[in-house]
Amino acid sequence: MTRVELHEAYEIVRGGADAPVILTCEHASERLPAPWHWPESDLRLVGTHWAFDIGAAELTRELAGTMHAVGILSRFSRLLVDPNRGEHEPSLFRDVAEREPVLLNASLDAAERERRLATLYRPFHAAIDREVAITKASTLLSVHSFTHLYEGEQRTLEIGILFDREDALGERLVAAFDAAGFRVAPNEPYSGKAGLIHSAATHAEARGLRPVEIEVRQDLALSAPFRARVVGVLARALA
Repeated sequence: MTRVELHEAYEIVRGGADAPVILTCEHASERLPAPWHWPESDLRLVGTHWAFDIGAAELTRELAGTMHAVGILSRFSRLLVDPNRGEHEPSLFRDVAEREPVLLNASLDAAERERRLATLYRPFHAAIDREVAITKASTLLSVHSFTHLYEGEQRTLEIGILFDREDALGERLVAAFDAAGFRVAPNEPYSGKAGLIHSAATHAEARGLRPVEIEVRQDLALSAPFRARVVGVLARALA
């Protein structure tokens, strides 16, 4: 039986201590905690991939339940501050989406940046640090999703497996999904070798775990039967 612990910046789904994997979901929510709110001009982004990874939270919780694993999920929108970026990366506070300004992040001063980091970003990462420090897992799996239509480009890929140094693990997961009939590719639609698994790599490598990230196409991630197939492949491959 899994337990859920809610905090302002994160949610912990707490399975057993002996699972072979620990899960993170950096873009689980589009929630804006008080005192933040959506400016009217940014409402166009609510419910879209700009605000959060659609279907990723559901997949994380279902995988945690199946594998009796611990999952740490964010409880704030990536537009407020992106927990899958380093504190000094330019895209930490995105100011343009769909070629239009993101008013939520217009003219941020140093005090507002620090407030978001101190209230949301750092507590989320501290929670991951605490869980990784006590886990018996050997693998940290970061769960994400990607939009099927990005800047006019239709994506037919169903599953992407992102990795940097863990080539053997990444290729093993790719092979498992391929054998199960998925359209899958390594380091697509983004590449872990380009630094795009920041959160997983930072936390896992500090504690000697193997970091890897899964990207599921969002229109498919909304389907419970599709997620069940994904969970089945991951549970077998990571057992």
